[in-house]
Amino acid sequence: MSEKYFIQRRPFIVPALDNKIIKEHFGHASKHVGDFSIAHMIAPAGWSEPAQTPDFDEITIMVRGKKQIDIDDEKIVIKAGESIFIRRGTRVRYANPFDEENEYIAICTPAFTLEAAHREV
Repeated sequence: MSEKYFIQRRPFIVPALDNKIIKEHFGHASKHVGDFSIAHMIAPAGWSEPAQTPDFDEITIMVRGKKQIDIDDEKIVIKAGESIFIRRGTRVRYANPFDEENEYIAICTPAFTLEAAHREV
């Protein structure tokens, strides 16, 4: 293995109780990278998660389907081919209230951790 690069052939499968598939390619769970994380996600129809106010910036790049993002009182929908950048400290809630699963790439800087997400219970 080279110290100059690393090819990720086995991303870490993050355990999820909500039928969401999360494959972290780089980040705390996969390679103990703290500067950033990148994950490939597939969220089933009807999926949602609690609101959070994270200590990281997050970029979502939609590959397939649509995703709803609630920021304050605004509901934003992004679809395949679109992306969104959300600044750290922003209260945000992600959901897929649509009839089809969606697929997207999430990039967080610094790396995603559950503690840094500050999810509401």
